[in-house]
Amino acid sequence: MLAPGGELDTASPLATAAMESLREYPEFVRELEEEAGESIDFRRAGAVEVAFSDAENDALERKSLRQAELGIHSESCLHAGFPARLYPDDAVVDPRDVTRALLTACRRRGVVIREHEQVLEISRDGRSVRTIKGDHGSEGVLIAAGAWSSALLPGLPRTIPVRGHLISWVMTPWLLGPILRHGHTYVLQRRSGILVAGASTERVGFDRTLDESAIDDIQSRAIWLLPELGLQPPSERWNGFRPDIEAECPAVGKVPGTSVWTAFGHYRNGILLAPETARRIAKMLT
Repeated sequence: MLAPGGELDTASPLATAAMESLREYPEFVRELEEEAGESIDFRRAGAVEVAFSDAENDALERKSLRQAELGIHSESCLHAGFPARLYPDDAVVDPRDVTRALLTACRRRGVVIREHEQVLEISRDGRSVRTIKGDHGSEGVLIAAGAWSSALLPGLPRTIPVRGHLISWVMTPWLLGPILRHGHTYVLQRRSGILVAGASTERVGFDRTLDESAIDDIQSRAIWLLPELGLQPPSERWNGFRPDIEAECPAVGKVPGTSVWTAFGHYRNGILLAPETARRIAKMLT
């Protein structure tokens, strides 16, 4: 989800960066598709956040007033007879498409991707990197290793893995238009018809075990939002680690006195913040 409407309601540097990044996304996708010669599932689908009680509706109304001051537009609507807020500017993108296209674009520009080569140590000045396959000299290092980032160099803001589960169904394309949200539950649909529901928030370290209770909880909440999902079992279930950080904002910038840059700690908004993070890092480097 590229959805500041579902994440932000107070002014902060993170909110400013998120709004800038959302505005940059159409051009980011256009340029990436052109460079890679691959299609990316991106569209400004909008989002509908539903209230199932008067108290929830009042809370949505109050939140919308705070969000309006940030430039997040929403309007009243109904969903299945319940009051709701429509966020027309929220969008969706398939992160697997983005990652695949970035890999292709980088290789076409001569970038060497060293996969499955674990980093053991980065020198304090950023001039060398030691991996399981040897030492590599460098003019500088950008640390962008998600929840693992702070382990690569002493003194960085500590990252904390926050596990989240997702499930998906193969459904008829265009069954769902906008993102559908209620509280911490959301469902969205890809262009292919795959419908994704989430999510959970679990502080369990780097444990990738699938938690059946978390999956069942997401499934029941998703079916409550979209009853058609109860007609068949999910086709895929997985989890991953959000990179939380012991700081107010993501660590995006240069480590003073070194040739090390950082771009991590985006928590739930890494995909949303990708274009603006890249723009800021590129500007610092050039």
